[in-house]
Amino acid sequence: MEQVKDSPVEPDRYRWIIVGTASVVLAVAMGQLVNGLSAFFTPLEESEGWSRGDIALINSAGLIGLAVGGIAMGWLADRVETRKVVLAGAVVTGLCVTAAGFATTLWQLYGLFFVAGALGGGALFAPLFALVGSWFRTGAGLAIGIVSAGQAMGQGGIPLANAMLIGAFGWRGAFVAIGIASLVIMVPLALLARAPKTEDGGPGAQVEEDAPAVRPAVVVVLMSLGVIFCCALMSVPLMHLAPLVELCGATGPEAGGVLFVMMLTAIAGRVAFGKLADMIGALPAYLAASAWQTALVYVFIQIDDIGLFYLFAPIYGFGYAGVMTGVLTTIRALIPAYCRAGASGIIIAFAWGGHGLGGWLGGAFFDMTGSYGLTFGVAALAGVANLGLILTLGALVLRGRAGPPAPEVASAA
Repeated sequence: MEQVKDSPVEPDRYRWIIVGTASVVLAVAMGQLVNGLSAFFTPLEESEGWSRGDIALINSAGLIGLAVGGIAMGWLADRVETRKVVLAGAVVTGLCVTAAGFATTLWQLYGLFFVAGALGGGALFAPLFALVGSWFRTGAGLAIGIVSAGQAMGQGGIPLANAMLIGAFGWRGAFVAIGIASLVIMVPLALLARAPKTEDGGPGAQVEEDAPAVRPAVVVVLMSLGVIFCCALMSVPLMHLAPLVELCGATGPEAGGVLFVMMLTAIAGRVAFGKLADMIGALPAYLAASAWQTALVYVFIQIDDIGLFYLFAPIYGFGYAGVMTGVLTTIRALIPAYCRAGASGIIIAFAWGGHGLGGWLGGAFFDMTGSYGLTFGVAALAGVANLGLILTLGALVLRGRAGPPAPEVASAA
């Protein structure tokens, strides 16, 4: 293996620096953009008089931005130096979150979070996961699981940190503090992001990969449809679990603690399902995690005791966490390296779209009914739809492996 250019660290070791870098950057960025707003529901409702549906739409705007920006940034990351894309994403995310502390209207928050998603998170998520996958011939599932676990740590830690910051500085001060901290952490790490080198010295996958069993376009279509339902389900506990716990009489920090405990076990779950993907295959591991969250999500609505929330949330969190690892390892397994970042951007765009839709509908259903029963029931049905699409893709993969290589791959070779 060749030495990585501009780095004194040997490639086998540097790939773990890439894993660590991606883990921390995604923890900070995705912790804010995916569900960090959950700590702001009650403060914004009480201080500004906005409804939960309107507040949830702030998060949805960010996720829509992630969806739109992810497609463009994934395409760009296949063509230019990944470090430049990631550095831009780190700067934009931090600046937008800081500016949110000075917003005076809802539309300003919608705009800031949309930009943070489109040019910030969109430049981080798909490019970083594609970068990690390009450094590993074997053990890619474990590496992706570790990075995904870092993201889970952020999704648990950032809302808890936000709740504490809100208590100390108010919601405006909390946005400013977390935004500045994001810049301090992410910008230096973004400078470490670089692709492995091919034999001719150019950036690319570290080693050759097996030809996929299904045409990449087919994989993209089926996975894009599936993640809409998958992530609509996933967003409901992430965005509405803390408010649900508060309805049972818990304080903001206590409710944030339940989410934090769930995301702590999600760290272990993402690593475990990444390892499971290496053992049984990416798609079967994805199916198992999806079935887990579908079967258990509605149980939350049956709980009305803070102690039971603390007991059940880790059980749900361990299995739900494997879903995102499953999506990413499946992309890694079924999409060739030459178009992986772009394909990832498209699939993840639909995932963020589903995430935003589920979070907004959760708030809207609560405003309509005054409870979260309908919200969690619809989430479970969305999970069933996703399982059907995963099984369809699995059938195509089995048929493809029994026949000749896909014509698209053969022509590309």
